[in-house]
Amino acid sequence: MKKSKVTIKEIAEKLNVSPSTISRALQNHPSIGKKTTSEVQKLAKKMGYYPNSLAANLRRNKTNLIGVIIPRIDRHFQSLAISGIEEVASKAGYYVVIFQSNNSYEREKENARMLMASQADGVIACLAMETNNYDHLNAFKNNNVPLVFFDRVCYELETHKVVIDDFGAAVKATEHLISIGCKRIAHVAGNQHMAIFRDRLRGYQEALRKNGILPEDELIAYTEDLSREEGALAARRFLNMQARPDGIFCSNDTSAISVIQEVKRFGLKVPDDVAVIGFSNTPSSLIVEPALTTIDDHAFEMGQAAARMVIRQIEDPQQDIASETIVIRNDLVVRDSTLSGERNVD
Repeated sequence: MKKSKVTIKEIAEKLNVSPSTISRALQNHPSIGKKTTSEVQKLAKKMGYYPNSLAANLRRNKTNLIGVIIPRIDRHFQSLAISGIEEVASKAGYYVVIFQSNNSYEREKENARMLMASQADGVIACLAMETNNYDHLNAFKNNNVPLVFFDRVCYELETHKVVIDDFGAAVKATEHLISIGCKRIAHVAGNQHMAIFRDRLRGYQEALRKNGILPEDELIAYTEDLSREEGALAARRFLNMQARPDGIFCSNDTSAISVIQEVKRFGLKVPDDVAVIGFSNTPSSLIVEPALTTIDDHAFEMGQAAARMVIRQIEDPQQDIASETIVIRNDLVVRDSTLSGERNVD
């Protein structure tokens, strides 16, 4: 039989005092003597009593709860961002509850409904790949619940956002390939429904134009979620071309690693025959052979910035800034997938 939770009433009966006395003693209220307070707290601990902090917070109209909605918790970027959020939130006295949408619009809607029902003080969200309607997120704004987007953000809603310069990062990656002698550069693009992947595609195209190279549609492979399988499929299409690319810029590390593996299967060398760049600087970018050149998007810092933003709104609801965008720095991390003394740059 399941043991019921110890209540204040049970403690009161043991000590032959009123439940209100127990409640005040547990909160170290000055109206209760030190001896009684000590006795109450010792007995409560012995009996295994735990206060219902959520109920107490709700009475104060504050839950100290920050909800986080993310697409996939098993992605390195997302886990790093969560770590950054939790570090800042914990120091400020907030708890973090994490919901995973699995890139599903319907699941994301349910996540939002649950957070609204839980009366979260604020919400931090990274959009699901399927999301193209934002009514469920606008509900937070309509109910004066602070909302901050990070990485995959919604520009249709006037909210605070934390992003990186995806366009500039893509320019940086593509120009690096050009600098090592690549003349025919392909791109594995993310889902164009998402602004971050549109910006990476635009940056790739702009870098080519700036350097006198005409972008070619056939050198762009569009994917749904930049999976390992999609990366391999894109690589096979590129490598079977009569004039195959000598450089490939991928919108994430997962697809880039698949590209490297496919290049090897074709009997070619990375980077001597085909140089490869990824995006996100995941741990796997160091394990693959050769180690992957990639963009470090500083996910931990992004999470920290998002947490500070939402906490600032929670604690200062009168601030009159409707929306603010923080752009986190990014760095090109050059490794062996684009470095070789044998590379042909004719």
